[in-house]
Amino acid sequence: MPIESGHYCAYCIDADGNLQDFETRFASMVSWQQRRNPDDPREKIEADTLAYMATMPAWRDHPRLADH
Repeated sequence: MPIESGHYCAYCIDADGNLQDFETRFASMVSWQQRRNPDDPREKIEADTLAYMATMPAWRDHPRLADH
């Protein structure tokens, strides 16, 4: 996702412009994927979300993503 201004995209920051904590962002992304793909098992959605987050500059060095 392009970042028009600021260091992080609008979805990864809180109201003050600070990067959300990992668990908050992960839960939001999983929830969004569940709405888009209601028939997918949660385990798949979580794995897909972790794999996607591993490609994002804000998250790729997070310890939870070491295996992705």
